[in-house]
Amino acid sequence: MIANVPPPVTLAQHYRQFLAALAAAGFEGEISQRHADRTVLATDNSIYQRLPQAVVFPKHADDVVRLARLMDRDEHRRVVLAPRGGGTGTNGQSLTDGIAVDLSRHLDGIVWIDPVRRVARVQAGVVKDQLNAALAPHGLFFAPELSTSNRATIGGMVSTDASGQGSCSYGKTRDHVLALEVVLPGGERFDSRPAGPGELQAQLARPGRVGDAWRCAHRIAERDAALIEERFPKLNRCLTGYDLAHLRERDGRFNLNSVLCGSEGSLGFIVEAELKLLPIPRHTVLVNVRYASFMDALRDAQALMAHAPLSIETVDSRVLMLAMEDIVWQGVAEYFPSSEDSAPTRGINMVEFSDDSLELLETRVAAFVAHLARDAGAARLGHTIAAGHAAVTRVYAMRKRAVGLLGNVQGEARPQPFVEDTAVPPERLADYIAEFRALLDGHGLSYGMFGHVDAGVLHVRPALDLKDPAQAALIRPLSDAVARLTQKYGGLLWGEHGKGVRSEYAPAFFGPLYASLQELKAAFDPHNQLNPGKIATPAGVDAALLRIDEVPMRADADRRIDERVWQSYAGGLHCNGNGACYDFDPDEATCPSWKATRERRHSPKGRASLLREWLRLQGEAGVDVLQAAARQPSFLAGLPARWRNGRRRSNADDFSHEVYEAMAGCLACKSCAGQCPVKVNVPEFRARFLELYHARYLRPLKDYFIGSLEYSMPGLARMPALYNRVMELPAVRGLLARHAGMVDAPLLSRFDFGATLRRWNVRHATPSALARLSADERARSVVLVQDAFTRYFETPVLAAFIALAARLGYTVWLAPFRPNGKPLQVQGFLRAFDRAARRNADMLDALAQAGVPLVGLDPAMTLVYRQEYAKLPRMARLPSVLLPQEWLLDALPAEAPPRAAPGDFRLLAHCTEKTNAPAAAALWPRVFARAGLRLEAQASGCCGMSGTYGHEQRNLQTSQRIFSQSWAPLLAAEPGPAEFLATGYSCRSQVERLQARRLRHPVEVLAQLYGGGGEEDVAAAR
Repeated sequence: MIANVPPPVTLAQHYRQFLAALAAAGFEGEISQRHADRTVLATDNSIYQRLPQAVVFPKHADDVVRLARLMDRDEHRRVVLAPRGGGTGTNGQSLTDGIAVDLSRHLDGIVWIDPVRRVARVQAGVVKDQLNAALAPHGLFFAPELSTSNRATIGGMVSTDASGQGSCSYGKTRDHVLALEVVLPGGERFDSRPAGPGELQAQLARPGRVGDAWRCAHRIAERDAALIEERFPKLNRCLTGYDLAHLRERDGRFNLNSVLCGSEGSLGFIVEAELKLLPIPRHTVLVNVRYASFMDALRDAQALMAHAPLSIETVDSRVLMLAMEDIVWQGVAEYFPSSEDSAPTRGINMVEFSDDSLELLETRVAAFVAHLARDAGAARLGHTIAAGHAAVTRVYAMRKRAVGLLGNVQGEARPQPFVEDTAVPPERLADYIAEFRALLDGHGLSYGMFGHVDAGVLHVRPALDLKDPAQAALIRPLSDAVARLTQKYGGLLWGEHGKGVRSEYAPAFFGPLYASLQELKAAFDPHNQLNPGKIATPAGVDAALLRIDEVPMRADADRRIDERVWQSYAGGLHCNGNGACYDFDPDEATCPSWKATRERRHSPKGRASLLREWLRLQGEAGVDVLQAAARQPSFLAGLPARWRNGRRRSNADDFSHEVYEAMAGCLACKSCAGQCPVKVNVPEFRARFLELYHARYLRPLKDYFIGSLEYSMPGLARMPALYNRVMELPAVRGLLARHAGMVDAPLLSRFDFGATLRRWNVRHATPSALARLSADERARSVVLVQDAFTRYFETPVLAAFIALAARLGYTVWLAPFRPNGKPLQVQGFLRAFDRAARRNADMLDALAQAGVPLVGLDPAMTLVYRQEYAKLPRMARLPSVLLPQEWLLDALPAEAPPRAAPGDFRLLAHCTEKTNAPAAAALWPRVFARAGLRLEAQASGCCGMSGTYGHEQRNLQTSQRIFSQSWAPLLAAEPGPAEFLATGYSCRSQVERLQARRLRHPVEVLAQLYGGGGEEDVAAAR
């Protein structure tokens, strides 16, 4: 049995007093001391882990003022705070052992957009893609482009002065910042914008800390002009963190935003930003040039830049190979062909051109392609062209996933970010990288490389197993060596991802100018309370910068997890914190619970972080979780202990309860397993956690209802009228909601399935009957594998498939109904799932021996045979069960039926299907095209039902909120004559529940088209 593991008590008394005073001061946001929230915000996308004392979530700028005013009081001078946005930093910029101030949860509003002046004002928590989605109807966008644009906040971009792809054309974030609303320690709130001579004098005469900041910055700019000119490199990336070189604009105005941009929250809280916008180019083309070596790609970049492209992005073969195994490859494979007749691709340059004039763009691209054809200065393997915004976006989606993809390598040595954003003059990049590679090769390290070759920035991530102390010790010598190497080539250690923990190299780089940075820090934050240890320490304060080998790393905690346990749970523990699951887009599948709650513990990254901490604490309590799972008592034998544990007050603060709350909020849709670049599979480790948790604590009654669903339905379906009448009684529904935690239980279908079986001469499948078929009979037969949902709750859909197959000339064989086991697996009844899966697999495998294809209708249930069954130990043979479209693509005749098409269609694919079997989901348009119909896949998020999740009382509001974010707007704007179709039973039932509207399954449309049988069957069911 697992142990009671109370959260480690680390909240210091002066922090308790501060938080109490904050609440008394009228703070309207949330104040969390939960170990779960602290654990999730203890990491970002770096190698570091710093557990905050608490987390606060300001509701508005006034809450930030309350924080800033309170921290400046004498009794709270020991309190430190660090602002936090999307948590995508690679150098620990927002990590703190003080109070994390999360500005992303509530300060996420777009204040206004002025399309005429091309200006927008937004709150700090607005995500870049969120802003660009709002700007798109106006033909505008906010530059530059980031690989993390779907989760990076504007406040975070400003705080790191983010750049990214296209920065040679678009510049950095500070180039697009017109004004910042900033709150300083002490609570002063001011609007910072460039000041002309008259306004500058007014600011210099201003009293208080705001005036101190203006006076200090102006003094440094005047006094140290020559030193600034000498020390700041002439690079596109220039410098992140207190950019003194741009305090003076070219037009003579004085711009304090130059130092605020890139300050990493160490000078003040940025609560709003006024931004300059750019017009979206009307036309764009991406030329993908392939090379036999990565160094060839780097050395060719200089010649390619002579054609003045918008940008040149580079990836190496390691990123490319990993992309081929990822969901993203489905959309980009055509642009990266391989041939046995040519050398393998080891490097790629992606060269973008854009213009408002299609004619001019085509001329430029033609000239560029002609250069590729005639220039013999580089060994190129070939090129492809992606034309148009849609195609270019698909290719860049692969490049954007590079960071996450590198985290999906096999083995314990994983690419680590600690020297990964160096910048050198572009013309020296190839020689610099050659030395960099020699350094890593000298240590016997593998690595991946990608980045912005046009700007001289390559992201290099050496592969290390930081749980191994010997490998962790390489962080120091490698960092020191790379710092020296960048200086040798006239570059920077910190090219675009901020300084963070690596700030210790600042004094050596700045030399005598570092004292000016300290002077500036003291003017803004004299008591060193804002994100201390980053960029610079304030003058006059006895404080030190953080050191790269003295800040705790995630691996320090990870190595305390038993190696056997680590390997067993590796699928979740290898989360590298890249945060792709924080995707803003409501029409992306991952992660519905995060999007609905805006609580980061309810995300794949959050749940993986909690699992890691929970396993560590269990191990330190002396529990072997693998042994605990193997030696669970029977239900009755363990009941008394579970009953007692639930009533002991000493168990009330068990950290397991916080983990359970996060795991219970997961929809088990498996979108993370498909879309996460590292393939973090939350439903898998969630089920294992639930099994262990409920060996110590009682299960809610609803777990047993859900787990037994596949066993009870066949019997109840014999009396559907009685069952439905009982379930429709208000008293029964009330009892189920109050005591079983179930709401809106679906009613059984009263469709006469037996009549369908007789009408289409459906036969009962047995191994012996199938074995007697001739080869021709087998070729015209199909075995239908039943699932509980379409068989008992939505029988007309099953009947439509039977009618369609029969109309196509196939004999339909009906496999005996056996529990698939998915409901058991989702709820953590893993022993019962193992037994059910083996019985079902044996039966289906016996049927499959005849060579007749097996087809399952519901994607979530059918994909269990390929995924959950495959992970069961000692599973001898896996049944091969096709999705309907996989079978139909071959079963449909080559020519469409001679009748008018009934219209256009839009497909709302099930989340599990489109994220875990994207190639199969992409077959539906081809199937419909074979039938002479037009079907387009509709981008959509989750419907909010996901099996039985939406039927659980505790999830009802979240389920409805999820539906409202994507499906409701899409259905409300149904495009003209096009009809929406849905492949998932749970999706169709959610629409029927919340909108009293029925969506058809694609097979129902095809059944209607091929002879009307399906139409008649469905009509009979209504």
